[in-house]
Amino acid sequence: MGNFYCLMTGLPTISLNETEKALPVASIKELIEEEQGTSKADKKIIFTFFLEGDCRNLLSVLQHPQLDLPQVGNYSREELEELIESSSDDMFEDDPRFPAFMPKFIREYNASKDQAGFFAEDALMLSYWEYAQKAKSSLVSEWAKLNLNISNLLTALIARQQNWNISSYIKGENEVNETILSSKAKDFDLGREYDYVGQLMQIVECENPVEKERRIDALKWLWLDDQTFFDEFNTDAVYAYLCKTQMLERWRKLDTAYGKERFETIIENLRGEAKVPEEFLTSSIKNNR
Repeated sequence: MGNFYCLMTGLPTISLNETEKALPVASIKELIEEEQGTSKADKKIIFTFFLEGDCRNLLSVLQHPQLDLPQVGNYSREELEELIESSSDDMFEDDPRFPAFMPKFIREYNASKDQAGFFAEDALMLSYWEYAQKAKSSLVSEWAKLNLNISNLLTALIARQQNWNISSYIKGENEVNETILSSKAKDFDLGREYDYVGQLMQIVECENPVEKERRIDALKWLWLDDQTFFDEFNTDAVYAYLCKTQMLERWRKLDTAYGKERFETIIENLRGEAKVPEEFLTSSIKNNR
């Protein structure tokens, strides 16, 4: 795995409490592309991060072709439009430029978009996270699993609150999902193996949807800190930094004063609940090392 010491030491130290300090994701992408000697494996890791943006861009082109692409990705609008056009052809053959799940989704979208119960974004993002779980980077793979698990656990907890059929809302197939569907325990018998389950059980009680999203992002931020604490300059660290920057871009549009105050409280609460060692409490990205 490559060493991005110069890149990482040149980036600003970021905190979930201070969204204004972060560079735009697009600027970081340009800096990464300027790096010399990046291996094929490292490029694949970075590609996987920006592929999430491609998925959201693809859905935007399908649903709102007149709008600008909403996120930074690997592909241009023209390339996505070519993919959409070729995927609709009965003689379509897989284009090696794109992961196989993308043209498959386009065909599914064209066939199901007007059907009740088809949620295009959910279907596409499930395919993306399943793709990312197969990454050769353990951090990327575990990050994908974390996002899927958090989504399914929150959904299951809400479904249980509302007396809904949980099996109708759980997406994907893995051991966590199997346990969710079979367990009657309050924490689905997952609390001991997954520390964040207890935190999610508290988060789901939050009635304010914005506050709930803030707490989820704080949980994910601390997870990324934990995973990259001892590897601050490799490709995984770059990936984690991009994930954090993406969070900050999303929250920058909100009330920054309120956001900073709330994130400070949320982070402190999560640290206490998770009993995170002191050395993990600061950002994993530091300058002038």
